[in-house]
Amino acid sequence: MVFWVTTFVVVFELAAGSVWNLVPLEWVEIQLRHLGYPHFLTYILGGWQAAAAVAIVVPRFPLIKEWAYAGALLLWSGAAVSHLAIGDGVSSWGPPLMFGVFATASWMLRPADRRLAGTRLRRYRPADARQDGAERPETRPRAWAVSIGLLAALYAVSFLTLPAAEAVMHEQAVERGWIHE
Repeated sequence: MVFWVTTFVVVFELAAGSVWNLVPLEWVEIQLRHLGYPHFLTYILGGWQAAAAVAIVVPRFPLIKEWAYAGALLLWSGAAVSHLAIGDGVSSWGPPLMFGVFATASWMLRPADRRLAGTRLRRYRPADARQDGAERPETRPRAWAVSIGLLAALYAVSFLTLPAAEAVMHEQAVERGWIHE
């Protein structure tokens, strides 16, 4: 259960972040300017965030999942360090650090069928456990349908809440002194 909660948080943040970067949101532009990064970085990050969200949530592809988790951790740790480096407070570097912790927890808690073969946890198997090569859970059509439905819902929520998010983030940028009205 903890795996799915942490994974939901990670995938939702990646999906919403990709929307914010690809649209792009005023908040993202302000942060990039504040941190000294170029505008085109939003499109690079947005594309990779969308790919990582898909890779983490869909069944199968354990190697790609490893890369997606690594990329998410690099994204959020890089954001935290960028804000720390210019002297921003915890309100700026805390959220990306928190998402990095969620990504690490999700990665560590993922089930054996979402791991590379060489990294699977050793688990006790009762003597009567099935060894007949029954279909693995991640290959069932339902697992794919749930993953695709979840992604569609997360992206829909991200797009529908964009105007409200933009207003809230604008206020935060003013409060932090990054822009003046």
